[in-house]
Amino acid sequence: MRTKWGVAVAGLVMPLVLAACGSSSTASSSGASRNTYTIGVLADVTGPAASVNGSATLGVEAGIKLAARYGYKIKEVVADTGTNPAQVLPSAQKLVDENNVLAIVASSAVTFGAAPWLTSNEIPVLGWSEDGSEWLTSKNMFASGGPSDPALAATTLGKFWKMEGVTKVGVVGYSYVLSAEGAESDADSARAVGLQVGYLNDTFPLGSTNVQPIALALNGDGVNGFVGLLEPNASLPAIQAIRQEGVRLKAAVLFTGYGGDLEKAGPGAVEDANGVYFALQFEPVELHTAATMQFQKDLRSVGVNTDPTFAEYQGYLSVDLLVQGLEKAGPNPTRARLIAALNGIKNYNAAGLLGSQTLNIRARTPVPSGVDNCLWFTRLSGTEFQLVPGAEPLCGSLIPGINNTGS
Repeated sequence: MRTKWGVAVAGLVMPLVLAACGSSSTASSSGASRNTYTIGVLADVTGPAASVNGSATLGVEAGIKLAARYGYKIKEVVADTGTNPAQVLPSAQKLVDENNVLAIVASSAVTFGAAPWLTSNEIPVLGWSEDGSEWLTSKNMFASGGPSDPALAATTLGKFWKMEGVTKVGVVGYSYVLSAEGAESDADSARAVGLQVGYLNDTFPLGSTNVQPIALALNGDGVNGFVGLLEPNASLPAIQAIRQEGVRLKAAVLFTGYGGDLEKAGPGAVEDANGVYFALQFEPVELHTAATMQFQKDLRSVGVNTDPTFAEYQGYLSVDLLVQGLEKAGPNPTRARLIAALNGIKNYNAAGLLGSQTLNIRARTPVPSGVDNCLWFTRLSGTEFQLVPGAEPLCGSLIPGINNTGS
Protein backbone atom coordinates (compact mmCIF):
# COMPACT_ATOMS: atom_id res chain seq x y z
CA MET A 1 0.00 0.00 0.00
CA ARG A 2 1.27 3.45 0.88
CA THR A 3 4.64 2.31 2.26
CA LYS A 4 6.04 1.13 -1.05
CA TRP A 5 9.00 2.61 -2.91
CA GLY A 6 6.74 4.08 -5.56
CA VAL A 7 5.30 6.58 -3.11
CA ALA A 8 8.79 7.44 -1.93
CA VAL A 9 10.23 8.04 -5.37
CA ALA A 10 7.13 9.91 -6.56
CA GLY A 11 7.46 12.30 -3.66
CA LEU A 12 11.15 12.98 -4.19
CA VAL A 13 11.70 13.17 -7.95
CA MET A 14 11.02 16.38 -9.85
CA PRO A 15 8.22 16.11 -12.43
CA LEU A 16 9.45 15.09 -15.85
CA VAL A 17 8.74 17.00 -19.04
CA LEU A 18 7.36 14.35 -21.31
CA ALA A 19 6.95 14.55 -25.06
CA ALA A 20 3.77 13.08 -26.47
CA CYS A 21 4.72 11.06 -29.49
CA GLY A 22 4.46 7.55 -30.88
CA SER A 23 1.67 5.10 -31.47
CA SER A 24 -1.91 5.80 -32.40
CA SER A 25 -4.66 5.03 -29.89
CA THR A 26 -6.42 2.98 -32.54
CA ALA A 27 -3.66 0.38 -32.83
CA SER A 28 -5.01 -3.15 -32.67
CA SER A 29 -3.63 -6.00 -30.65
CA SER A 30 -0.89 -8.10 -32.16
CA GLY A 31 -1.13 -11.85 -32.67
CA ALA A 32 -2.28 -14.37 -35.18
CA SER A 33 -5.87 -14.71 -34.01
CA ARG A 34 -8.58 -12.79 -32.18
CA ASN A 35 -7.70 -14.56 -28.92
CA THR A 36 -3.94 -13.91 -28.99
CA TYR A 37 -2.67 -10.67 -27.49
CA THR A 38 0.72 -9.19 -26.64
CA ILE A 39 1.05 -7.16 -23.46
CA GLY A 40 3.97 -5.22 -22.00
CA VAL A 41 5.14 -5.61 -18.42
CA LEU A 42 6.72 -2.45 -17.04
CA ALA A 43 8.45 -3.63 -13.85
CA ASP A 44 11.24 -2.70 -11.45
CA VAL A 45 13.27 -5.81 -12.24
CA THR A 46 16.39 -4.02 -10.98
CA GLY A 47 17.04 -0.96 -8.84
CA PRO A 48 15.89 0.04 -5.34
CA ALA A 49 12.30 -1.20 -5.73
CA ALA A 50 13.22 -4.59 -7.21
CA SER A 51 12.93 -6.24 -3.79
CA VAL A 52 9.24 -5.28 -3.78
CA ASN A 53 8.26 -5.26 -7.46
CA GLY A 54 10.73 -7.65 -9.07
CA SER A 55 8.51 -10.71 -8.68
CA ALA A 56 5.60 -9.11 -10.57
CA THR A 57 6.63 -10.89 -13.76
CA LEU A 58 5.95 -14.24 -12.09
CA GLY A 59 2.51 -13.01 -11.11
CA VAL A 60 1.87 -12.02 -14.72
CA GLU A 61 2.98 -15.45 -15.90
CA ALA A 62 0.53 -17.04 -13.45
CA GLY A 63 -2.15 -14.66 -14.74
CA ILE A 64 -1.46 -15.86 -18.26
CA LYS A 65 -2.46 -19.34 -17.07
CA LEU A 66 -5.72 -17.82 -15.80
CA ALA A 67 -6.30 -16.07 -19.14
CA ALA A 68 -5.87 -19.36 -20.99
CA ARG A 69 -8.87 -20.77 -19.14
CA TYR A 70 -10.95 -17.99 -20.71
CA GLY A 71 -9.61 -18.90 -24.14
CA TYR A 72 -7.09 -16.05 -24.44
CA LYS A 73 -3.47 -16.57 -25.36
CA ILE A 74 -1.36 -13.82 -23.82
CA LYS A 75 2.24 -13.09 -24.76
CA GLU A 76 4.33 -10.84 -22.51
CA VAL A 77 7.25 -8.54 -23.23
CA VAL A 78 9.09 -7.37 -20.10
CA ALA A 79 10.71 -3.94 -19.86
CA ASP A 80 12.91 -3.17 -16.85
CA THR A 81 12.51 0.35 -15.46
CA GLY A 82 15.60 0.05 -13.27
CA THR A 83 13.47 1.96 -10.71
CA ASN A 84 14.65 5.00 -12.63
CA PRO A 85 12.24 7.81 -13.61
CA ALA A 86 14.46 8.66 -16.58
CA GLN A 87 14.36 5.07 -17.84
CA VAL A 88 10.66 4.31 -17.47
CA LEU A 89 9.46 6.54 -20.33
CA PRO A 90 11.71 5.09 -23.08
CA SER A 91 10.92 1.61 -21.76
CA ALA A 92 7.19 2.27 -22.12
CA GLN A 93 7.63 3.84 -25.54
CA LYS A 94 9.55 0.82 -26.78
CA LEU A 95 6.77 -1.52 -25.63
CA VAL A 96 4.23 0.54 -27.55
CA ASP A 97 6.16 1.60 -30.66
CA GLU A 98 8.32 -1.46 -31.29
CA ASN A 99 6.40 -4.30 -29.63
CA ASN A 100 2.93 -2.95 -30.47
CA VAL A 101 1.46 -4.14 -27.18
CA LEU A 102 -2.27 -3.95 -26.63
CA ALA A 103 -1.87 -2.96 -22.98
CA ILE A 104 0.74 -2.55 -20.28
CA VAL A 105 0.89 -4.11 -16.83
CA ALA A 106 2.76 -1.73 -14.54
CA SER A 107 4.41 -2.86 -11.32
CA SER A 108 6.79 -0.01 -10.80
CA ALA A 109 7.62 2.67 -8.29
CA VAL A 110 8.21 5.10 -11.16
CA THR A 111 5.22 4.54 -13.45
CA PHE A 112 4.44 8.23 -12.97
CA GLY A 113 7.41 9.00 -15.25
CA ALA A 114 5.63 7.47 -18.24
CA ALA A 115 2.00 8.05 -17.22
CA PRO A 116 1.39 11.36 -19.09
CA TRP A 117 2.70 9.89 -22.35
CA LEU A 118 0.72 6.69 -21.89
CA THR A 119 -2.40 8.70 -21.16
CA SER A 120 -2.01 11.08 -24.11
CA ASN A 121 -1.56 8.08 -26.42
CA GLU A 122 -4.50 6.21 -24.87
CA ILE A 123 -2.57 3.10 -23.86
CA PRO A 124 -4.43 0.85 -21.40
CA VAL A 125 -2.39 0.44 -18.20
CA LEU A 126 -3.25 -2.06 -15.48
CA GLY A 127 -1.49 -2.44 -12.15
CA TRP A 128 -1.25 -1.04 -8.67
CA SER A 129 -1.69 2.60 -7.64
CA GLU A 130 1.59 2.76 -5.76
CA ASP A 131 3.29 5.75 -7.29
CA GLY A 132 0.94 8.67 -7.73
CA SER A 133 -2.53 10.12 -8.34
CA GLU A 134 -2.64 9.27 -12.06
CA TRP A 135 -4.41 6.00 -11.20
CA LEU A 136 -7.27 8.04 -9.81
CA THR A 137 -7.51 10.67 -12.55
CA SER A 138 -6.33 9.08 -15.82
CA LYS A 139 -9.07 7.16 -17.62
CA ASN A 140 -6.60 4.76 -19.26
CA MET A 141 -5.13 3.54 -15.96
CA PHE A 142 -6.76 0.78 -13.93
CA ALA A 143 -5.73 -0.37 -10.46
CA SER A 144 -6.83 -3.92 -9.64
CA GLY A 145 -7.28 -2.96 -5.99
CA GLY A 146 -8.76 0.46 -6.69
CA PRO A 147 -7.02 3.86 -6.70
CA SER A 148 -5.56 4.51 -3.26
CA ASP A 149 -5.60 7.91 -1.55
CA PRO A 150 -3.55 8.02 1.67
CA ALA A 151 -4.89 11.48 2.49
CA LEU A 152 -8.29 9.98 3.28
CA ALA A 153 -8.93 8.00 6.45
CA ALA A 154 -11.12 5.04 7.37
CA THR A 155 -11.91 3.45 10.71
CA THR A 156 -10.59 0.01 9.66
CA LEU A 157 -7.16 0.10 11.28
CA GLY A 158 -8.52 1.78 14.41
CA LYS A 159 -11.17 -0.93 14.74
CA PHE A 160 -8.49 -3.59 14.45
CA TRP A 161 -6.34 -2.03 17.14
CA LYS A 162 -9.34 -1.71 19.43
CA MET A 163 -10.30 -5.34 18.80
CA GLU A 164 -6.80 -6.41 19.88
CA GLY A 165 -6.99 -4.44 23.12
CA VAL A 166 -4.89 -1.45 22.07
CA THR A 167 -5.59 1.79 23.92
CA LYS A 168 -2.78 4.11 22.78
CA VAL A 169 -0.92 4.02 19.46
CA GLY A 170 2.35 5.10 17.93
CA VAL A 171 2.47 5.96 14.22
CA VAL A 172 5.59 6.53 12.11
CA GLY A 173 5.86 7.63 8.48
CA TYR A 174 8.51 9.03 6.17
CA SER A 175 9.00 12.76 5.67
CA TYR A 176 7.78 12.88 2.06
CA VAL A 177 4.23 14.01 1.43
CA LEU A 178 2.33 10.81 0.65
CA SER A 179 3.82 8.85 3.53
CA ALA A 180 3.16 11.74 5.90
CA GLU A 181 -0.44 11.83 4.68
CA GLY A 182 -0.78 8.12 5.40
CA ALA A 183 0.64 8.49 8.91
CA GLU A 184 -1.80 11.30 9.69
CA SER A 185 -4.68 9.22 8.34
CA ASP A 186 -3.77 6.20 10.47
CA ALA A 187 -3.66 8.43 13.52
CA ASP A 188 -7.10 9.74 12.58
CA SER A 189 -8.32 6.14 12.30
CA ALA A 190 -7.26 5.51 15.89
CA ARG A 191 -8.86 8.68 17.19
CA ALA A 192 -12.12 7.95 15.36
CA VAL A 193 -12.69 4.80 17.44
CA GLY A 194 -11.72 6.39 20.74
CA LEU A 195 -8.04 5.47 20.98
CA GLN A 196 -5.28 7.85 22.01
CA VAL A 197 -2.40 8.78 19.74
CA GLY A 198 0.65 8.88 21.98
CA TYR A 199 3.26 9.29 19.26
CA LEU A 200 3.02 10.55 15.68
CA ASN A 201 6.21 10.94 13.67
CA ASP A 202 5.68 11.81 10.02
CA THR A 203 9.19 13.12 9.44
CA PHE A 204 11.28 9.95 9.59
CA PRO A 205 14.12 10.34 7.04
CA LEU A 206 13.79 8.21 3.92
CA GLY A 207 16.57 5.63 3.82
CA SER A 208 17.35 5.87 7.52
CA THR A 209 17.48 2.79 9.75
CA ASN A 210 18.18 4.76 12.92
CA VAL A 211 15.08 3.59 14.77
CA GLN A 212 16.34 3.86 18.34
CA PRO A 213 14.86 7.37 18.81
CA ILE A 214 11.44 5.93 17.98
CA ALA A 215 11.82 3.25 20.62
CA LEU A 216 13.02 5.74 23.21
CA ALA A 217 10.09 8.07 22.45
CA LEU A 218 7.55 5.28 22.96
CA ASN A 219 9.10 3.94 26.16
CA GLY A 220 7.10 4.92 29.23
CA ASP A 221 4.37 6.65 27.25
CA GLY A 222 1.79 3.87 27.54
CA VAL A 223 1.77 3.09 23.81
CA ASN A 224 0.67 -0.49 23.10
CA GLY A 225 -0.20 -0.27 19.40
CA PHE A 226 2.08 0.58 16.50
CA VAL A 227 2.08 1.01 12.73
CA GLY A 228 5.17 1.77 10.70
CA LEU A 229 4.63 3.17 7.21
CA LEU A 230 8.25 2.34 6.46
CA GLU A 231 10.22 -0.05 4.32
CA PRO A 232 10.85 -3.42 6.03
CA ASN A 233 14.52 -2.57 6.64
CA ALA A 234 13.30 0.15 9.02
CA SER A 235 9.90 -1.07 10.23
CA LEU A 236 11.02 -4.47 11.53
CA PRO A 237 14.09 -3.11 13.40
CA ALA A 238 11.82 -0.41 14.85
CA ILE A 239 9.49 -3.03 16.29
CA GLN A 240 12.43 -4.96 17.71
CA ALA A 241 13.89 -1.82 19.28
CA ILE A 242 10.51 -0.90 20.78
CA ARG A 243 10.22 -4.35 22.33
CA GLN A 244 13.77 -4.20 23.66
CA GLU A 245 12.92 -0.94 25.43
CA GLY A 246 10.29 -2.86 27.34
CA VAL A 247 7.25 -1.54 25.49
CA ARG A 248 4.54 -4.22 25.51
CA LEU A 249 2.87 -4.01 22.12
CA LYS A 250 -0.52 -5.63 21.82
CA ALA A 251 -0.59 -5.09 18.05
CA ALA A 252 2.16 -3.90 15.73
CA VAL A 253 0.82 -3.63 12.15
CA LEU A 254 2.68 -3.53 8.83
CA PHE A 255 1.34 -3.21 5.29
CA THR A 256 4.36 -4.79 3.61
CA GLY A 257 6.19 -8.06 4.19
CA TYR A 258 3.39 -10.63 4.06
CA GLY A 259 4.10 -14.01 2.48
CA GLY A 260 6.97 -14.53 0.09
CA ASP A 261 8.35 -11.02 0.64
CA LEU A 262 9.21 -11.86 4.24
CA GLU A 263 10.37 -15.38 3.41
CA LYS A 264 12.85 -13.98 0.87
CA ALA A 265 14.21 -11.50 3.40
CA GLY A 266 15.91 -14.30 5.35
CA PRO A 267 15.65 -15.90 8.79
CA GLY A 268 16.59 -12.68 10.59
CA ALA A 269 13.59 -10.86 9.17
CA VAL A 270 11.26 -13.72 10.04
CA GLU A 271 12.53 -13.68 13.62
CA ASP A 272 12.08 -9.90 13.88
CA ALA A 273 8.53 -10.15 12.51
CA ASN A 274 7.36 -12.81 14.95
CA GLY A 275 4.08 -11.68 16.47
CA VAL A 276 3.62 -8.83 13.99
CA TYR A 277 0.30 -8.34 12.20
CA PHE A 278 0.17 -7.86 8.43
CA ALA A 279 -2.71 -6.12 6.66
CA LEU A 280 -3.74 -7.15 3.12
CA GLN A 281 -6.27 -5.81 0.63
CA PHE A 282 -6.96 -9.28 -0.79
CA GLU A 283 -7.64 -12.71 0.68
CA PRO A 284 -4.54 -14.24 2.28
CA VAL A 285 -3.79 -17.77 1.10
CA GLU A 286 -4.32 -19.08 4.65
CA LEU A 287 -8.07 -18.80 4.03
CA HIS A 288 -7.86 -21.74 1.59
CA THR A 289 -10.78 -20.46 -0.47
CA ALA A 290 -11.35 -21.62 -4.02
CA ALA A 291 -9.82 -18.33 -5.23
CA THR A 292 -6.66 -18.52 -3.10
CA MET A 293 -6.11 -22.19 -3.97
CA GLN A 294 -6.45 -21.45 -7.69
CA PHE A 295 -4.05 -18.53 -7.32
CA GLN A 296 -1.46 -20.75 -5.67
CA LYS A 297 -2.00 -23.48 -8.26
CA ASP A 298 -1.35 -20.98 -11.07
CA LEU A 299 1.77 -19.74 -9.28
CA ARG A 300 3.07 -23.28 -8.85
CA SER A 301 2.57 -23.89 -12.56
CA VAL A 302 5.17 -21.17 -13.27
CA GLY A 303 7.60 -22.37 -10.61
CA VAL A 304 6.57 -20.36 -7.53
CA ASN A 305 6.44 -22.72 -4.56
CA THR A 306 6.62 -20.16 -1.76
CA ASP A 307 3.77 -18.05 -0.42
CA PRO A 308 2.81 -15.29 -2.88
CA THR A 309 4.49 -11.91 -2.75
CA PHE A 310 2.72 -8.56 -2.91
CA ALA A 311 3.90 -8.06 -6.50
CA GLU A 312 2.75 -11.56 -7.52
CA TYR A 313 -0.75 -10.69 -6.32
CA GLN A 314 -0.64 -7.53 -8.41
CA GLY A 315 0.76 -9.10 -11.58
CA TYR A 316 -1.79 -11.90 -11.41
CA LEU A 317 -4.75 -9.61 -10.83
CA SER A 318 -3.66 -7.16 -13.51
CA VAL A 319 -3.97 -9.94 -16.07
CA ASP A 320 -7.30 -11.00 -14.59
CA LEU A 321 -8.60 -7.44 -14.94
CA LEU A 322 -7.32 -7.37 -18.52
CA VAL A 323 -9.29 -10.52 -19.25
CA GLN A 324 -12.46 -8.97 -17.85
CA GLY A 325 -11.92 -6.03 -20.18
CA LEU A 326 -11.33 -8.29 -23.16
CA GLU A 327 -14.54 -10.14 -22.39
CA LYS A 328 -16.46 -6.87 -22.72
CA ALA A 329 -14.48 -5.33 -25.59
CA GLY A 330 -15.50 -7.88 -28.19
CA PRO A 331 -13.37 -9.49 -30.92
CA ASN A 332 -10.20 -7.79 -32.19
CA PRO A 333 -10.38 -4.89 -29.72
CA THR A 334 -8.44 -1.68 -30.25
CA ARG A 335 -6.76 -0.01 -27.32
CA ALA A 336 -9.55 2.58 -27.23
CA ARG A 337 -12.23 -0.11 -27.09
CA LEU A 338 -10.38 -1.93 -24.33
CA ILE A 339 -10.17 1.28 -22.29
CA ALA A 340 -13.89 1.85 -22.77
CA ALA A 341 -14.66 -1.72 -21.75
CA LEU A 342 -12.53 -1.53 -18.60
CA ASN A 343 -14.16 1.76 -17.63
CA GLY A 344 -17.53 0.02 -17.83
CA ILE A 345 -16.74 -2.63 -15.20
CA LYS A 346 -18.83 -2.09 -12.06
CA ASN A 347 -18.42 -5.33 -10.10
CA TYR A 348 -14.84 -6.54 -10.26
CA ASN A 349 -14.02 -9.29 -7.74
CA ALA A 350 -10.28 -9.72 -8.40
CA ALA A 351 -10.49 -13.38 -9.44
CA GLY A 352 -12.45 -14.00 -6.24
CA LEU A 353 -9.62 -12.67 -4.05
CA LEU A 354 -11.82 -9.83 -2.77
CA GLY A 355 -14.09 -12.35 -1.07
CA SER A 356 -17.60 -10.91 -0.93
CA GLN A 357 -16.38 -7.40 -1.85
CA THR A 358 -16.45 -6.01 -5.39
CA LEU A 359 -14.73 -3.00 -6.92
CA ASN A 360 -16.50 -0.48 -9.14
CA ILE A 361 -13.78 0.28 -11.69
CA ARG A 362 -16.03 2.78 -13.43
CA ALA A 363 -16.57 4.91 -10.32
CA ARG A 364 -12.83 5.31 -9.56
CA THR A 365 -13.67 5.79 -5.90
CA PRO A 366 -10.53 6.15 -3.73
CA VAL A 367 -9.81 3.21 -1.42
CA PRO A 368 -7.88 4.46 1.63
CA SER A 369 -8.17 1.11 3.42
CA GLY A 370 -9.01 -1.46 0.76
CA VAL A 371 -12.14 -2.05 -1.27
CA ASP A 372 -15.16 -1.08 0.85
CA ASN A 373 -12.56 -0.16 3.51
CA CYS A 374 -12.00 -3.87 4.20
CA LEU A 375 -8.65 -5.41 5.14
CA TRP A 376 -7.58 -8.95 5.94
CA PHE A 377 -5.16 -9.35 8.85
CA THR A 378 -2.71 -12.16 9.49
CA ARG A 379 -0.26 -12.63 12.34
CA LEU A 380 3.16 -14.22 12.01
CA SER A 381 3.56 -16.92 14.63
CA GLY A 382 6.95 -18.57 14.44
CA THR A 383 7.35 -19.14 10.73
CA GLU A 384 3.66 -19.32 9.83
CA PHE A 385 1.11 -16.65 8.99
CA GLN A 386 -2.10 -17.21 10.89
CA LEU A 387 -5.53 -15.73 10.30
CA VAL A 388 -6.84 -13.28 12.89
CA PRO A 389 -10.37 -14.22 14.03
CA GLY A 390 -12.77 -11.38 13.35
CA ALA A 391 -10.51 -9.84 10.71
CA GLU A 392 -11.25 -12.13 7.75
CA PRO A 393 -11.81 -9.37 6.61
CA LEU A 394 -12.42 -6.48 8.97
CA CYS A 395 -14.35 -3.60 7.41
CA GLY A 396 -14.58 0.02 8.49
CA SER A 397 -16.05 3.22 7.13
CA LEU A 398 -14.70 6.40 5.62
CA ILE A 399 -14.19 9.12 8.23
CA PRO A 400 -16.04 12.23 7.03
CA GLY A 401 -14.19 15.52 6.91
CA ILE A 402 -10.69 14.02 6.85
CA ASN A 403 -8.33 14.95 4.04
CA ASN A 404 -4.67 15.06 5.00
CA THR A 405 -3.45 16.29 1.60
CA GLY A 406 -0.19 18.15 2.01
CA SER A 407 0.46 16.91 5.55
